[in-house]
This record gives sequence, structure tokens and C-alpha cells, in this order.
Amino acid sequence: MALNTSAEAPLPVGEVSRLIGGWIERLGAVWVEGQITQLSRRPGAGVVFMTLRDPSYDISVSVTCFRQVFDAVADVVAEGARVVVHAKPEWYAPRGQLSLRAVEIRPVGIGELLARLEQLKRTLGAEGLFALDRKKVLPFLPHRVGLVCGRASAAEHDVLEMARRRWPAVRFEVRNVAVQGVHAVAQVVQAVKELDELPDVDVIIVARGGGSVEDLLPFSDEQLVRAVSECRTPVVSAIGHEPDAPLLDLVADLRASTPTDAAKKVVPDVGEELDRVRQLRDRALRTVQGLLDREERGLAQALARPAMEHPQRMVDAREAEVDALVARGRRVLGHLLDRAGSELAHTRARVVSLSPAATLERGYAVLQRADGAVVRSPEDVAAGDELRARVSEGEFAVRVTG
Repeated sequence: MALNTSAEAPLPVGEVSRLIGGWIERLGAVWVEGQITQLSRRPGAGVVFMTLRDPSYDISVSVTCFRQVFDAVADVVAEGARVVVHAKPEWYAPRGQLSLRAVEIRPVGIGELLARLEQLKRTLGAEGLFALDRKKVLPFLPHRVGLVCGRASAAEHDVLEMARRRWPAVRFEVRNVAVQGVHAVAQVVQAVKELDELPDVDVIIVARGGGSVEDLLPFSDEQLVRAVSECRTPVVSAIGHEPDAPLLDLVADLRASTPTDAAKKVVPDVGEELDRVRQLRDRALRTVQGLLDREERGLAQALARPAMEHPQRMVDAREAEVDALVARGRRVLGHLLDRAGSELAHTRARVVSLSPAATLERGYAVLQRADGAVVRSPEDVAAGDELRARVSEGEFAVRVTG
């Protein structure tokens, strides 16, 4: 609406700013396209600040949004990216500054594509399709290698040439498919399933040369990712070059940076393996030789000992010790016998000297009554008693006469 103003009745700046804010408040949300030139994400802050620029007219406008709005596209949006913003204009009256309050941000072109892939990556990752414990170990020497690649492609040539150079006897089961376009996903999935069903295929390589993000889209398709996750045969992803990272790399059991690298990781080098076998054989021989040398030295040291060099010396020494012990035993026993004999002789002499027989030998006699009792006193007998007299040489009868 028109304002009635004149040089004599002007409006203050604050009133003009307030009126502009009122007009802008009546505007609805708009979709705005531009390039992000400045981006500020302070740690812990709930609001993200950015500047949206129109390169055609060299005009910039400030944009603010809540952190959760920006986090939805943070993986694919950075400074320099082109975006489409759904925002409502806001006017900051104290500074007279126009800004936009964004409620949704969408990447433009490749950014939008990457955003969709990032969302699919989160979904499949949450299901556990990329978990490390699902990865299968590749065989050391595969009998037959399955190869899924484009017809007469450089990827096929690189894999076959490198594999046969490393191990000439290796065999391949090749499936040529479309590696880009609308039919690529269906053909690659079908080829992977066919190779997985073959019992003599030990590993499957899915190979393609480099290309743009759009060219590599079939290898990030959800159908292919799920098909590979269900394979019982180990799968190697060899898509594009080192910077390329389709979702197939995450679900595969092994990621190779290039098709040539895939051949190196799947097929061992016969020359390297022969060198390794030769080194192990030499190491085993050195170990055995060292063991034999050590035992031989130990045996020589044992044989050099006096007891082993002249074993009869030990027998001779023991024989001399036995002879000495026997002689000592004989001497000790002789001394004991002599002392016992001497003691026995002394005892015998004392016994003989105290024996009644010795007294009888000196002329004495022992009188015994008929009952055997010894006559010790005249009162023990009476006249007419028959007695027996015992002398040293025998005995005789006597009669008491008075």
C-alpha cells in the first residue's frame, strides 16, 4: 500500500524497517536455488548458518536452519554445492537485514543422487549387510574363478591377463553382461546367481572399469547388494578406480581397488609361492641341521667325560672300595671275636675257680643223705644212717657209726 510521506513529513528509518518486515511476514515459503558459499556448523549449536549465492547475478542471501534439517544432507552437501532450499523469508528489523529460514534442503543434480545413495547405505547398514562377521575368507588357490564383466572390456582383459601371468593353470568361468544402463542390474544379478550355483566356482569377481557416478549406479543398486549378501561363494568387488566406492564394495567379502588388483588378491603368484616354499624348506633344513649339530655337540661332550671315556675306572675304584670295606670288616670281626674269646676265657676261669668240682679236686667230699640233701652239720645225721659221699672222681656209700 502507498504511504503518504513528503519532505516535510518523512518516516523514520525504524518505521520503514518495521513496515518492510510486515510486508515480508505476509510472504509464504518459497523454493530457492543457489550455491553454498559459506557454511558455519558450531559444535553443540542447534542452528546452522550458511550463505546462498546466485552466481548469475552475484547476489547472496543469508540462510539459517535447525541442525537436524542440515544433518539430513550433511554427508553430501558442503561449501560449493548447489542446493534447493524450501525457506520462509525473514526480516531482522534492528539491522534491516533479509534472511531465509530453511525447513528443507535438497542437493541439486549429483548431490541429490549421492543423498539417495547415502540413505540406502544407512538402511542396508542398519540391517547388518555390511557387517565384518558376514565376510567370507577367500580360498588360497581357487580351482575356478567366476568373472562378471562387460563384453570384451578392459576389465576382463586386465583380470584374465594378470591372473594367468601369476598362475597359468588358473581357470575362469566368465559371464559377459551389461555394466551400465537399464539392463545392467538384472544381468549382473543373474550372472552372480548362476556362478554362485556352480559347485566348482570358489570365488566370484565382479569387475568394471572406471566411470562417472551415474555410470557406476548399477553397482549400488539394492537388488544387487542383497543378491551378493546371499551368496555362499566369496565375492570380490573390483568396480572403477581407487576413489570409486559403490555399495557393492561394502557388501562384498573383499574390495579391490581395480580389476588388476582383484586378480592379484584372488590368484596367488606361482613365482612368489615357489620362493616362499623354497625359503620355508631352507629354513626347515637349517633348523634340523642346527638341531643335529647341537645334539652332536652334546653327545661329544658326554662321551668326553672320564666316566664315559674310561668306564672301567669307575668299576676299578668301586672294586678297591669294596676290597677295603671287606678287609676292614674282617679286621673288625676278628677284633670282636678275639675280645669275646678273651672275655669267655676269663669268665670260664672264674667259673672254674668258683665251681664245687674244683674244691673236690683238692680232696674235699660232699656228703648227701638218701633224699639228696647235703649234710652240713653233725646234727643232720644219726648213727646208722646211710650216706653217699661224692668226690672228684665219683661217689661211694658210707654209714654213720657214731
